[in-house]
Amino acid sequence: MTPRALPTVSVVVPALDDAPALARCLQALAGQTVAPLEVVVVDNGSSDATAAVARAAGARVVDEPRRGIPAAAAAGYDAAVGDVIGRLDADSVPAPDWVERVATTFARDPRCAAVTGTGRFVDLPAVVGPAAMTVYLGAYYVLGGLAVGGTTLWGSSMALRRGAWREVRRDVTRSDAEVHDDLDLAFALGPRRRVRLERGLRVGVSARSLRGGSQLARRFARAGRTLRRNWRRQPPWTRWRVRLSG
Repeated sequence: MTPRALPTVSVVVPALDDAPALARCLQALAGQTVAPLEVVVVDNGSSDATAAVARAAGARVVDEPRRGIPAAAAAGYDAAVGDVIGRLDADSVPAPDWVERVATTFARDPRCAAVTGTGRFVDLPAVVGPAAMTVYLGAYYVLGGLAVGGTTLWGSSMALRRGAWREVRRDVTRSDAEVHDDLDLAFALGPRRRVRLERGLRVGVSARSLRGGSQLARRFARAGRTLRRNWRRQPPWTRWRVRLSG
């Protein structure tokens, strides 16, 4: 498939005081086999050189003063102009064909609303890193999928059609920083839209969010908060009934 046949891809990267990690992410995006249409870095009130690093790499910087990844990610999606909106975290290091795989997936499957990928921990020993990622992402996709009534999204490596975002942008949580924005977006997309897991859509990521009891406790608390907010609108058994009936 030629690049001309592929949809254009904007890549959104929310960032807060992440200058060193962001520099690595943007360097990886600069070496893609298919270049993104644009890279949108959402500066969530950084006090370091995050915005300067982004501009030096040619990225467009969007300022979002409301703290929290939900607000920052949504601001980036709103600003994106590509046919497809890719999403990476500041510590994501995408494989050289990441953008190409995103674009190809949507070109080959017109019904696909969103796609999500896999990763590897770049800062764990080789003897434990793969197993840790398998357990971490495997549990997330299995439990998250049961919760949303389909395939959930992983914010470190995901993308969605801009048209799908426009349809659900008013349904996502923006004002609550203690919500997992990727899981919340999967809920908003609903059980009828097709979300695909592409194992080749790989990124390297830091294991920093899993280090320490307080970090893990906060992640579990955010997960519970996200589930409660969305299950009040549509409980999981209803979501699965809708999915299986369609």
